Amino acid sequence: MSSPHIVFITGANTGIGLETVRALAKTSTPYTIILGGRTLSKVEEAITSLRTEIPSTSSTYSAVQIDLEDDTSIQTAFETISAAHTHLDTLINNAGAAFDYDLHAGKLSMRQAWNKSWDVNVTGTFIVTWTFAPLLVKSPLQPRLLFLTSGTASVSETEAGSGPANHLTKSPSKGWPKTDLGFDVTSYRSSKVGLNMMMRQWERILREDGVKVFAISPGFLVTGLGNMGQQGREMMKNMGAGEASVGGEFIRDVVEGMRDADAGKAIRKDMVQPW
Repeated sequence: MSSPHIVFITGANTGIGLETVRALAKTSTPYTIILGGRTLSKVEEAITSLRTEIPSTSSTYSAVQIDLEDDTSIQTAFETISAAHTHLDTLINNAGAAFDYDLHAGKLSMRQAWNKSWDVNVTGTFIVTWTFAPLLVKSPLQPRLLFLTSGTASVSETEAGSGPANHLTKSPSKGWPKTDLGFDVTSYRSSKVGLNMMMRQWERILREDGVKVFAISPGFLVTGLGNMGQQGREMMKNMGAGEASVGGEFIRDVVEGMRDADAGKAIRKDMVQPW
């Protein structure tokens, strides 16, 4: 009997990360799912809920603390996981953050918001991948490496009126200051453009190791991204955002090989995302 498919998911105790765990656990395929999160107690609470919610799962769960802004945390997570497992079959870089809302609320300066956006979504994600790559290349299966990008990261769709995020292409009124920027997530979407290039570099770095690399664009979904709270969630729903479970099911399909023909690209549920 073959060993269960080992999956490590960062940011796994909430949002799309947690929905990905649910989607995997509900299949008949046995997975060893390692849930990573900044606060260990919250990850453990999520696992307790999952065990109650899906009692018949053939998968197993374990929790690990990992903070993408803390190199020591990343290294400790690697040591914890490598002590228990000789390899990883799939690494899902789901953890990410948007700080534009804190910027507009006056909680962060502009420099702080931009630096944190890149530190989490690009730098921290790269360091996690670099740290765990030695386990990924040892996979006896078809190893996969996934990065969570955004539909707002398509440069070609920044033309006015184009793409699914065309509400972000409308220009504010003439003059300064710009008080009608609308749903402005400039630092977040810029960092996700950077993540797309990073994904392409990992495709190059791991090509000879047979690792299939993807940037996953899950769609406009209601998540806790940006710490917007319930009011923010309602605003997103009113703008047409779907449920986070849609993203989890999409990621599960990629883990199970249904989009292997699109490896090396940024992909949406029903298409390849334009660069």
